[in-house]
Amino acid sequence: MAGSVNKVILIGNLGDAVKMHYFDDKNSVGRFPIATSESYTNKQTGEKVTTTDWHNIVVRNKLAEICDKYLSKGDKVYLEGKLKNKQWEQDGVKRYATEVIVTEITMLSTQKSSEHNATPAQQNTPISAAAKTAAPDDNNDIPF
Repeated sequence: MAGSVNKVILIGNLGDAVKMHYFDDKNSVGRFPIATSESYTNKQTGEKVTTTDWHNIVVRNKLAEICDKYLSKGDKVYLEGKLKNKQWEQDGVKRYATEVIVTEITMLSTQKSSEHNATPAQQNTPISAAAKTAAPDDNNDIPF
């Protein structure tokens, strides 16, 4: 196997609004956290335990502007991208952070769409699935 793979797929909820940064060369960056949760039942106590992981998300340019326009805290999204590790020094202390640089995003549910009277089916339909073909008829006029 040649090369390597750096790919991340996440489904989670925004923990905050998209924070936008604009640059002089008309580029932009949006940043926001998403939470992914997992639940299990503790076998010893029978108690349901939920763990939540937080991920730092980075989107750029047009994708950042779309996220800023349509996403808000609490929205559920599907993301694809790659991991990027950052390191810097602040007050003599080395700091580290891992970010997900997003290349594709599908909005699974948004608060802003419900504000615009969208139906529940429209809110839960991923944008990337909007171009699905129509289902075939159930009649028996099949030519074979």
